[in-house]
Amino acid sequence: MNSPRLAQELWNQLWEIYRQRVDYARVYEAMIKAAGGTVANDHIAFRSLRLVVDSANESVNLGLPYLESIVQWLGYEVAGEYHFRDRHLYARHYRHPEQDKYDLPKLFISELIVEQLPPSIAKSIQDTVRSGSFFSLATWQKSTFPSQQDEQALAKSLIPVFTRPWTPPKQSIVKAVNEVSQYGAWVLLHGYSVNHFTGYINRQNTPTYPDIQSTAQALARQGVPMKDSFEGGESSGLQQTATQAVRELVPVLNKQGDLDKMLWSYAYYELAERYLIRDNTGHKTLFEGFIAPQAQHLFDMTKAK
Repeated sequence: MNSPRLAQELWNQLWEIYRQRVDYARVYEAMIKAAGGTVANDHIAFRSLRLVVDSANESVNLGLPYLESIVQWLGYEVAGEYHFRDRHLYARHYRHPEQDKYDLPKLFISELIVEQLPPSIAKSIQDTVRSGSFFSLATWQKSTFPSQQDEQALAKSLIPVFTRPWTPPKQSIVKAVNEVSQYGAWVLLHGYSVNHFTGYINRQNTPTYPDIQSTAQALARQGVPMKDSFEGGESSGLQQTATQAVRELVPVLNKQGDLDKMLWSYAYYELAERYLIRDNTGHKTLFEGFIAPQAQHLFDMTKAK
C-alpha cells in the first residue's frame, strides 16, 4: 500500500510526542516562527538491533526489517545505504515518491549488528529483548485497518510501535553494553523511539536565519547547548549540526530486580542544510542523501555523560 496521508499523520503525531520530550525542538520552533519562518522536517532517525528473537510462534528480526515493514507499506523506498564497520552499524535511508507533494520527511533507520559484539554483551542484549511483545504488520492489518478508520485513528494505533517493546533492562546490563556500544545501551533503554527530528534549514524561509550557522548561533544565544562543530559543507552537498541530547530518568531494574530509574541521554534535535551538486549529466540538483562520516559523528550525540 502507498499511503502518503497516513505517513504524514503518523510523523505529525510522533513529532508532537518528541517535541514534548525534547525542549530544544520547541525553542527552535518558537524562534523560527517568531521570525516569520517555516518549521519543516528534513528527516527522522530511528535505531534498532539486528538480531532475531522468537515471538508468537514466529521469528522476528528486530533490526531494519522491523520498521521497514511499516515504512515500505506506507510507500517509502530505499534510497541509500551506509556502513559504519567500526561501530558495528548499518543504515538505510528512505524516501517517499510523493515526498514533495505531501511534504514527507526522509527516514534514516540504522541497526546495531549484535552478533559482531563480544559474546557476553550480545547474550545480555538478546536476553533483555526476549521479553518483548512485538509488532506484526499482518496482524495489525487484520485487526486495525478497516476502511472506515481515518488516518488520525490509524496513525494513533501505530504509535506504540515507536516505543520500547521489551521490559525495562537491568541497570547493570545497560552499563556493560554502554562500555562496548553506547548505541546499544540507548536502544535497550528507548527501543524504537524517535532518535531525532531534523530542522530543514532550506525551508526556514526567513532572512533572520538564512543558513545553518546563523540558526545554530541563535539557538546557542537562547541557551540551547549545541554541538561544538559542523559536519560537512557546501562541497559535500550537506551540512549538519545538532543540539546536545536531552537527558531523562529512564526505567531500569536495580540489583535487587526492582523497578528503578536512572538518568540517561535521550534525543537531540538536528539541523540540516542541503546544497546543489552536479549529477552525472553535469546538471545541478539538490543533494538528497546522507554522508556516512557525518552521520557517524552525529551518532555520538547520545553518549551518556
